[in-house]
Amino acid sequence: MTRLPPARASAPASVEELQRLLADQHYIAERGLAISLYLGLKLARPIFLEGEAGVGKTEVAKVLAAGLGVELIRLQCYEGLDVSHAVYEWNYPRQILEIRTQEATGASNLSSKTLFTEEFLIKRPLLRALEAPRGSAPVLLIDEIDRADEEFEGFLLEVLSDFQVTIPELGTIRADEPPIVVITSNRTREVHDALKRRCLYFWIDYPDFEKELRIITTRAPEAPRALAEEVAAFVREIRASDLMKPSGVSETLDWIAALMALDQTELDAQVVSDTLGILLKQQEDIQAIRGERLDLLLGRARARGARQSG
Repeated sequence: MTRLPPARASAPASVEELQRLLADQHYIAERGLAISLYLGLKLARPIFLEGEAGVGKTEVAKVLAAGLGVELIRLQCYEGLDVSHAVYEWNYPRQILEIRTQEATGASNLSSKTLFTEEFLIKRPLLRALEAPRGSAPVLLIDEIDRADEEFEGFLLEVLSDFQVTIPELGTIRADEPPIVVITSNRTREVHDALKRRCLYFWIDYPDFEKELRIITTRAPEAPRALAEEVAAFVREIRASDLMKPSGVSETLDWIAALMALDQTELDAQVVSDTLGILLKQQEDIQAIRGERLDLLLGRARARGARQSG
């Protein structure tokens, strides 16, 4: 087993302190998530966050970087992602320009050693994260790893084992201090167990009513309380429906912002119908909710909001 590096000096002293750090960045984290993040920082292990799209996985890395006061380096994964876009590539246009300049001046000392130097290297997210000086290790967000090919996943496995990469022309580059790695997946495909075993795993689920209400009141404190309660309750009813793509927390926040922009203080059937495209992103889901079903869900949401207020 690979020997773990020492704990980070900048890591919060306790799980509670980490929760406060996240709360200061307006992120509501349940204790289970906070424990996983805390252990990831203490043990210098990558953190693997899985869950449906829009539940706040990417936001974890953003607020963690902001709370710790370190740089956030993001690698957005996609099909066909390779080493040249994730780690490094050579700046060929600049190398060609250098060759032509040297030829024009009659220079005779041009060689691969002068062309393949750091001056001509384009550093991509993984290399930038590994090169950070000790004491300023960034948060490296590897976002939506499930969108990348399995070949890249295998390469990433090697990088996370020793936190190093090899550039044939320059040699091996090893991190003085491993970055804080956060990997996210929407589970559009299964990620190999070998990668998960190198990480601390946590599943982020849709929030319950109380947590979603806390998120709304934290991120949109100017929202009327009654509206916030009805929105949290209505979204809860939406997620319990048989839909192709339930709304995530990000859609909830977009929706309450839109309702406030329309000067709404409470939900009514017309405004909900008019703004469903903010909450739901599939036309089939929007059509399934409109009409009598919308009235039913809205009635349930109002009743729940009234119970909470009472």
